[in-house]
Amino acid sequence: MLKIKKGDTVQVIAGKDNGKQGKVVSVDLKTRRVIVEGVNMVTRHSKPSQANPNGGIVQKEAPIDGSNVMLVYKGKLTRVGFGMKDGKKVRIAKATGDVID
Repeated sequence: MLKIKKGDTVQVIAGKDNGKQGKVVSVDLKTRRVIVEGVNMVTRHSKPSQANPNGGIVQKEAPIDGSNVMLVYKGKLTRVGFGMKDGKKVRIAKATGDVID
């Protein structure tokens, strides 16, 4: 289980894009990888298709391991924990103790 969800703002804490921030586009729970907007950009050569009639070289985001990103909450990096509030399981920012969602 990952503590990061789609739509969260995260910062990369390891790898070639260390220090970059972006919004999580998608999360793969099976492989524990996330795709972050503008991070880990790779070049792909695409053949012409109906969607892209010219084809050519395309820059796109590649997945990054979930352990290499950290949640940004109220401008601060924070670890994420879980707790109960009103009988529901919620995410809690360890840095501030606030309920995230």
